[in-house]
Amino acid sequence: MNKVILMGRLTRDPEVRYTQGENQMAIARYTLAVDRRFNRSNGNDENTADFIPCVAFNKAGEFAEKYFRKGTKIAVSGRIQTGSYTNKDGVKVYTTEVIVDDQEFAESKNSSGNSDGGYGNSNYGNSYGGNSQSAAPMAAGDGFMNIPDGIDEELPFN
Repeated sequence: MNKVILMGRLTRDPEVRYTQGENQMAIARYTLAVDRRFNRSNGNDENTADFIPCVAFNKAGEFAEKYFRKGTKIAVSGRIQTGSYTNKDGVKVYTTEVIVDDQEFAESKNSSGNSDGGYGNSNYGNSYGGNSQSAAPMAAGDGFMNIPDGIDEELPFN
């Protein structure tokens, strides 16, 4: 089984490109800084980070372009893919990256300190975006959450 789940912060804004042709597809590339804690021989914990390259396709790529910014804390699940190519100097270069199946925010907009973007998540390529008019909608008497005014044009089901 090839499954990876990561939580970290974006090291920069996603780089998004679109394929050519009739059916254009978004391809978003970004790097996650994922904390790693380890114990020193003296008993002190030290933190460092791993920098994991990620690639999101189609709707997930468009979602990343629209909402993700440098410093945003996100959770990603997907699969690890390895590859190789020969660069222009004739040297073989090996690559490892996470192909994103699912991506979502891992903290609220207010706690991340970002002033742009919005709320939302992406489940298996389906993207949902909103805004921060109401961070915690109240449940109606029937147990369903009320949709804050002004975001219904962004919902995928109207």
